[in-house]
Amino acid sequence: MKVLIINAGSSSLKYQVIDMTTENMLCKGIVERIGFEGSSLVHKGEGKPLVIKQDMSNHTEALNMVIKALTDEKYGIIKNISEIGAVGHRVLHSGEDFNSSVVIDSKVIRICKKNQVLGPLHMPANIACIESCKEVMPDTPMVAVFDTGFHSTMPKKAFMYAIPYEDYKKYKIRKYGFHGTSHKYVTGEALKYLNQEHSRIITCHLGNGSSISAVVDGKCVDTSMGLTPLEGLIMGTRSGDIDPTVLQFMSAQKNISVDEALNILNKKSGFLGVCGVSDFRDMEAKAEGGDTKAQLCLDMFQYRIKKYIGSYIAAMGGLDLIVFTGGIGENAQQARRLIMQGLECFGIDFDFEYNETAPRGVMCELHKASSKVKVVIIPTNEELVIARETMELINN
Repeated sequence: MKVLIINAGSSSLKYQVIDMTTENMLCKGIVERIGFEGSSLVHKGEGKPLVIKQDMSNHTEALNMVIKALTDEKYGIIKNISEIGAVGHRVLHSGEDFNSSVVIDSKVIRICKKNQVLGPLHMPANIACIESCKEVMPDTPMVAVFDTGFHSTMPKKAFMYAIPYEDYKKYKIRKYGFHGTSHKYVTGEALKYLNQEHSRIITCHLGNGSSISAVVDGKCVDTSMGLTPLEGLIMGTRSGDIDPTVLQFMSAQKNISVDEALNILNKKSGFLGVCGVSDFRDMEAKAEGGDTKAQLCLDMFQYRIKKYIGSYIAAMGGLDLIVFTGGIGENAQQARRLIMQGLECFGIDFDFEYNETAPRGVMCELHKASSKVKVVIIPTNEELVIARETMELINN
């Protein structure tokens, strides 16, 4: 069976088609600038990519363009959309309504709409894409795979904020965590690698958006992101952990609304706010060129991660494995080097020399044989998690 994976943003739509007989990706693509002038689709299968430049005012038009690419006589991978056996949708927020993936029906869509308030930047696009798919492919089974799902095993002591309890009960204000599909995939691979009955793992998904999870015996017990993806580590444009009073102070001092101040913390802070670029590679290049702000940002980034690693080791009572994944985790040798420096006190004997030449795109060990704690790179595959969960649900 071929499964279409949909990952919708507010003005974008990423997709993949996976053949579940072999779990091989057949094609992938992205539609950008949905709702703006200059919309485009880039579709990559075998051979040269297909590029379509055409304005698309909404996600329904974008989805129709995706189907056009999938069925294109020259570039497509199917003759008819009926060859798609199921659709897996990445959905940001489950609230407290779902602890795992679900087959999408009208009730699920209603609950997702209710939870839009918890993810106002992402949920409207997720829902729009689900409804568009239902309109274009009415007879195809569809599954919602929630970004928060893997973290639903967190105990109350980890996910609760120390706010009035009635506000938690009424508004569901708590830590939820994100990047769940990535953390779930690398955890599964890590458990196979360790092959032991009990395990304590820290998974570091580091990219333009970054998060860290503490995982005991395959279940998440804590994670760095919170009610929204803003909490936690320093990221490409997000501030991460910050005194909440900063919002009020910025609002008053800059004569802007709280919403505008929050927009600064989400979209104009992090790497971008400190040193002027949001891409880690650009920040590295600036630091190597002597830019003191870029170097400061590198130092802040690795320091915050170290603090989370240390706190999770304490919370779990020890550590067996650290996993690096995501664009930065898999590819940035300097980031891994800076993070691992000084962690020898936890029994980690990191192979700094091998780290500099470690292969990309494959799982590899970064620790020395003498290390009490293992350190590995595991390339993530979020789309495969979505495809697997979609297949499991529609086959039951």
